[in-house]
Amino acid sequence: MGAMQYRRVGRSGLRVSELSFGSWVTFANANQLESAAQAAECLAVAKDAGVNFFDNAEAYAAGESERVMGAAIRELGWARHDYVVSTKLYWGLFDTVNMKNTLNRKYLSQAIEGSLERFGLDFVDLVYCHRPDPHTPLEETVWAMSDMVTRGQALYWGTSEWSADEIRAAWEIAERHHLHKPVVEQPQYNLLHRDRVEREYARLYEDIGLGTTIWSPLASGLLTGKYQNGVPAGSRATLPGYEWLRASLTDPVQLKKVDALLVIAAELDVTLAQLALAWCLKNPNVSTVITGASSAQQVRENMSALDVVELLSDDVMARIDSASLS
Repeated sequence: MGAMQYRRVGRSGLRVSELSFGSWVTFANANQLESAAQAAECLAVAKDAGVNFFDNAEAYAAGESERVMGAAIRELGWARHDYVVSTKLYWGLFDTVNMKNTLNRKYLSQAIEGSLERFGLDFVDLVYCHRPDPHTPLEETVWAMSDMVTRGQALYWGTSEWSADEIRAAWEIAERHHLHKPVVEQPQYNLLHRDRVEREYARLYEDIGLGTTIWSPLASGLLTGKYQNGVPAGSRATLPGYEWLRASLTDPVQLKKVDALLVIAAELDVTLAQLALAWCLKNPNVSTVITGASSAQQVRENMSALDVVELLSDDVMARIDSASLS
């Protein structure tokens, strides 16, 4: 397997592995990685491949994903200096005013304490505002996130699925008040979902040094080819709470693109998943590609994408564009 490279998160000094490991859907899920022992096996395989960044969020399995990851890390006995871990805050765990769907100071201050308690950690390396909050003044959110960094509960902060205008406005508030600035955005990015990362954020990479830790590089499994003949039993689209995925995973227009991409992957003698991950790595504005897996074998297959990057010549990239943008 090719050697893992490490990229800076935007203009910050933090370096993360170009392929990373995330727990969305898989951790603390009865159909996937229910126990800390199962999670530990995947984490260990990822780390052996050079992964140093492990992504999580308060909302994943209603807090249980953080608990499972924290327990797995303790089981593995990793030194705290040896890995980078994140969480994301917005949706909340309590169905009460000020504690859900917000980025107000009260929620953020209490939510990070809850996350750290579930992880069993003193701090996270990265904390994200998991979605924008139109109902809280942006200045309040920026101050609260900056204070979180000042308190040492997180080392860097960023956003997830914010518009370019919202990111720039937050950065400018921080600049004006000499606060800790947002350094990273976590957007969806894959062969079938490209516009935001490639066009909307284009100015931000140079203007404010934005880093990106991209999620869903396989379009929730669509870019594995497993949905070409319908939705298989036990797949993500059959999980409770993920019914919203089914429409995109059975869209005939997208499935036709996947057919064309499968041909290119076969010619290169790689899996479509490996091709799709390697394609994301070709973008220099991607700090890391967050991969997910429900087994150690899947982790190994994902990590093999490192060997595929060198196969993506200009000609192959042009063919991929032709197949995926048609």
